[in-house]
Formats: sequence, structure tokens, C-alpha cells
Amino acid sequence: MTLSQNSIPVLQAKTMNRHITTNFEIPTGSFALFTITTLTILVAFYDQVIVPILAKYTGKPNGISATIRMVFGLLLSCIAMAVAGIVERIRRRNSVEENFSISALWLVPQFCLIGLAEAFNAIGQIEFYYRQLPKSMSSVAVAFFTLGTAFSGLLGGLIISVVDKVTKSSDSKESWVSSNPNLGHYDYYYWYLTFLSVVNLFYFVICCWCAGPCGEEENTRASDDGAEVNEGMLENS
Repeated sequence: MTLSQNSIPVLQAKTMNRHITTNFEIPTGSFALFTITTLTILVAFYDQVIVPILAKYTGKPNGISATIRMVFGLLLSCIAMAVAGIVERIRRRNSVEENFSISALWLVPQFCLIGLAEAFNAIGQIEFYYRQLPKSMSSVAVAFFTLGTAFSGLLGGLIISVVDKVTKSSDSKESWVSSNPNLGHYDYYYWYLTFLSVVNLFYFVICCWCAGPCGEEENTRASDDGAEVNEGMLENS
């Protein structure tokens, strides 16, 4: 759901100094490019550099298990929303109280963190599906993963609508997610998303604890057990 928060940064960027040079300024809707760039760079760097290093210490061919990757991705998602809240607090204070527009490059860290979170979480999920589930279930699980990504956009829109109605002031008729960033409180909204992300992280950890170990060793062990069962059936026949 944190990936679907693209409209608010666009409104933020409109009130910020987007000039890189005197003749060029960053378009308001192009900051998501930093997420895609970070995701692309990390995937290549992780496979070529980080995995071999981790494999030497953990003894696992993939460095760390898929579940740890997902946990780390969810943790980075929490940090990304917290950073977004801090940046918005700084932007709003400078814009409202001091009538000063800070640089739009302040938005870059949260987009990069979201890219890192997506790289660890999404790739970890896909790896988990194909390594831990039977072949007949892995493709269905990936399809549900894509469906969940689409559903997150709808959920994000629903949360914005609810927050808008609940936090709307009777005097100014402005809410936390007002179309005017200086009249709203996007920082409060980002902290609310941080809270939801933390709750989601703990829920995922509890699910992992209930499910038990799901590392590559268990998967290999299950495959060996299945092979032994098949050999026994052939011998009995």
C-alpha cells in the first residue's frame, strides 16, 4: 500500500523548490522514478555482490531465507513512511511558518527506501512461493500476489477517503489530506501509515512464528522425504 501513495508526494512537490538548474526543474510526477531506479540497482547489486558475501557466513546459497527478506522489506517500508512524515513536517513548517520552499530533493530518500522495501519484500515473496510451495501452487500464489498489489491501491484510496472524512475540520472544512498541503497535515497521515505498517510487520512476524521454520533446509528436507516416499512406493509395487 505504501507504493500506491503517489498522489500526495505530487501535491507536496508543487509547493517545493524543484529546480536542479536555473533552466530545469524536476516534474512533480516523476519522483516515483527514484523508486524504480533504486529497485533496479538493488536487485542487480544484491544478486552479484551481497548474496555471495552472505552465503559465506550463512552457508545458504541465497544468503538469507526468503522470510527474512520479507521481514526486512516490511521494516524498510515502516522506515520509509516515518521518513516521509518527518520530511513533510519540515516542509510544512518552512512553507507555513517561514514562507520558504525547501528543495524537492528532500522527497528522494522516502522514494529510495520504498524501492528498497519493494526489492526485498516482493522478491522475497516470489522466491518463497517458488521454493517452498508445490509447483501446482506456486503460480497461483504469484497470481494472488499480483492481485494483492492491485487491491492495495484500492485499500489506499479507501484509507484516504476515511481519513478525509474523519479528520475534516468543521471550521475550515480541511482535513489531514487536503488538496492544499499547507492547509492539511500530510505528516499526520504519514505517521498513521507508519502505525499501520508497524502493525502489519508484527502480524507478519507472528504468522512466520506460527508457521515454523521455512528455510531452504526445510524445503530440501521435504524434497528428500518426498523422494524417499516415491522410492518406497516403487519398491512395494
